[in-house]
Amino acid sequence: MTTYAALLRGINVGGSKKVPMAELRALIESLGYDGVRTYLQSGQAVFASEHGDEESLAGELTQAIEKRFGFGVDVIVRDHAYLKAVADNCPFPAAELEAKQLHATYFSTPVDAERFAEIDQAAFLPEEFRLGDRVLYLYAPNGLGRSKLAEYLAKPRLNKGLIATSRNWNTVVKLVELTEPTSG
Repeated sequence: MTTYAALLRGINVGGSKKVPMAELRALIESLGYDGVRTYLQSGQAVFASEHGDEESLAGELTQAIEKRFGFGVDVIVRDHAYLKAVADNCPFPAAELEAKQLHATYFSTPVDAERFAEIDQAAFLPEEFRLGDRVLYLYAPNGLGRSKLAEYLAKPRLNKGLIATSRNWNTVVKLVELTEPTSG
């Protein structure tokens, strides 16, 4: 049995696309998944499955959410090993930073550096970003809400053809913990 995290993009923000977490848990359980839990109100669910891959699981959740709530939601599903690798491979000193300063943007597919080649990173200092495996690490010392680099990275032309959803570092670490395999 593999434990996964489902990352829902853009729910419960500004009063739109409301997805109550209790209803989300019930929906995921109705699909036959085990150990369903949610974290915060911003769209993280954890569940276990014996079958499927990340892409097919994300597709199933996307369809079920649209059918149940009446609107589309982009979903990225990642397993524990991937989530742990994202945390372990952070190029910034995560242990020394506040959660509001460090973020991970998860992508639905691999992204090469060419996509972001136009960005003059020096123009955004002290903010920085680095690419990893289907993830972009963003260091924003004044927080995401004030980040000019985050605003630039969110431009549609940079994210064309991708599902992208960001989480602060506390959430990144918590998802690793919540998807940790249990013995027995």
